Amino acid sequence: MRSNLHILVRLSIAFLISFPINAQKGTRVGYIDMNIILESIDEYQEAGLLLDKNISSWKKEIELKKIQLKQYQDQLNTERILLTPELIGDRELEIKDFASEIISLQEKRFGPKGDMIIQRSKLIQPVQDQVMSIVKLIAEEKKYDFIFDRSSNITMLYSAKNYDISDLVLRKINAQDRIEDRKAQLNKRKEQVKKLKKN
Repeated sequence: MRSNLHILVRLSIAFLISFPINAQKGTRVGYIDMNIILESIDEYQEAGLLLDKNISSWKKEIELKKIQLKQYQDQLNTERILLTPELIGDRELEIKDFASEIISLQEKRFGPKGDMIIQRSKLIQPVQDQVMSIVKLIAEEKKYDFIFDRSSNITMLYSAKNYDISDLVLRKINAQDRIEDRKAQLNKRKEQVKKLKKN
C-alpha cells in the first residue's frame, strides 16, 4: 500500500514537471539575420551604392561651402585695416549669413527629416518591406510563433542553426523575383504578338 502511494506521488511529480515542458514544446521559434539577407539582395546593394554616392556628393557640397566660408573670413581679416567700421560690419553680417546657410544645408541633407533619411526610406524601405512580408508568409506557412532578427538589438546568446530561416527567406525572395521576371517576359511577348498582328 505504501509503495503504491510512493509510486502515485512519483508519477504526480513527474507529470507536474513534464507539463510545463510539453506546454512550451508547442511554441515554434525561428530567427533571421537581416544583414545577411539584405546583403544578398541585388536591389538592396544597388540602393545602398546610390545612397552612398549621394551622401558623398552632399558631403563634398558642404565641404566646398566651408572652404568658401574660410576664404571669406581670411579675406575680411586681410582687408580689415583698409575698411571702414560700416563695411566691416556689412561683411561680417554677410559671413554670418553664409555660415547660417551652411548649417541649414547640413540640416537639409543630414538632419532627422533630411535628404539622407528620405532617400534611405525611398530606396531601402521597399526591399526591407519585401523581406518582412516573406518572413510573415513563412511564419504563417511553417506555423512559427516568434521570429527574431539576430542582427538587431535583441540579445541572442545562443541559437541553433536549425532555427535560422534566413536561407528560406532568400529562396522565397529569389523565387518571387523569378516569377516577376517571367511575368515581365510574358507581357513583353504579348506586346510583340499584338504588334505583329497589327502589321
